[in-house]
Amino acid sequence: MSEASDDDGIIMALIERFEKQRLPRLKALKEKVDRGKLLSDGDVEFLDRVIHDAQQSKHLIDRHPDWQAFCAEVVHLYESITEKGLDNEKGP
Repeated sequence: MSEASDDDGIIMALIERFEKQRLPRLKALKEKVDRGKLLSDGDVEFLDRVIHDAQQSKHLIDRHPDWQAFCAEVVHLYESITEKGLDNEKGP
């Protein structure tokens, strides 16, 4: 099997996990911080795990530039959650 074929399977598995597990939770966290709520320790641990996993997959994205725009959108979502969460920590 070629490296590209191996990568395609891995990428599809990562996308499926993202769509079914990660994206719903990220959306819920976005709604939470947009309502002015604070992130819990569990929320922060989840975000840390998401960014760690993304860093572990970076080599795949480097080899497949067609996925870079998608990844950039996910990073933007992550950043908006963490920035708003930090703002909420500071208070009004």
